[in-house]
Amino acid sequence: MKANQSLSVPRLVRVKSGAINRIGIYLAREGLERVAVFKSEGLPTDITTKLYRGLASESIDVVSDAEVASGSFENAIDLFHSLPPGTQALLGIGGGKAIDVAKYAAFLAGLPFYAAPTSLSNDGFASPQSSLTVRERRRSLASRMPSAVIVDIAVCQTAPTVLWHSGVGDLVAKLTAVADWKLAYHHDRTPVNDFAALLSDATVMQFLANPVRNEEGLKTFAMALLLNGVSMEIAGTSRPASGSEHLISHALDGILSPPRLHGLQVGLASYVVAHLQRNTFVPRIAELFDRTGFWESAKAYPISLADFLAAVERAPTIKSNFHTILDQTDAPREVERLVSRDSRLRDCLIG
Repeated sequence: MKANQSLSVPRLVRVKSGAINRIGIYLAREGLERVAVFKSEGLPTDITTKLYRGLASESIDVVSDAEVASGSFENAIDLFHSLPPGTQALLGIGGGKAIDVAKYAAFLAGLPFYAAPTSLSNDGFASPQSSLTVRERRRSLASRMPSAVIVDIAVCQTAPTVLWHSGVGDLVAKLTAVADWKLAYHHDRTPVNDFAALLSDATVMQFLANPVRNEEGLKTFAMALLLNGVSMEIAGTSRPASGSEHLISHALDGILSPPRLHGLQVGLASYVVAHLQRNTFVPRIAELFDRTGFWESAKAYPISLADFLAAVERAPTIKSNFHTILDQTDAPREVERLVSRDSRLRDCLIG
């Protein structure tokens, strides 16, 4: 896929405490008066109170108020069809399902999309794709970058720690994804956009320097996830952020019932894939997971080794014409050997 010649990046980015209170101000500055709100199921009352109070103070009319219980393509289509005439923008607030459904509905409607994640569990809030289930199978569907990204750091600090660990796992995946991208270039001349690859790597390096969950650390983390979305937009492909580790996670989605958090699956897969790639970042990934406590969350939601090996076997079939390290090695056998000698993995991939 060729690099995107017509970039669409967020016009407005606010990453600070109290940002949710000011969403009404941000909409009003754009001359938007009629907004549809798509929110996560069970979003805490204090968050919705701040949102609606801020919208009301700027005379913003909430023309539709949908609680998103399902992250399915079918649900996104239904909500798109239910948008009232005169809707000027869509706001997605909460977790991944609400953000992805709202983003896809806005894409179909050709309307501005405002993303307000309440946790930093993955980079989906700022990507040009929507991760939705289609007939119960997870797919990444072409969508569009949000017009605005609003991250309330104070709200994200109160999210469960496991969601932060999920985000850490999803961010680390950029290291193995870029390595897979370069392998694909040498295998079949898959084009590599050097700037997008550099941006993707740089965002991870910045977080590695200060992987903490205080206000400044979360600002750095949120911007890293956002800029990875921009790197995909620049490249015109998911390659800067998604490689064999994401294929393994997609395969796990079809094997596990229920699947684990996306970033926990991707983080474990990234650590494994980094070993398969003989990636020089293996020690840095292990150290980051130690320092942030990622391993503890992964152990709390273990995956059977048999299921993980089945996912490694299935992963290369997930995407056609998408060469990765999994196509260059007997991955299941290598992974089995790796787990036998790596105590961290044995605690997370139980036999």
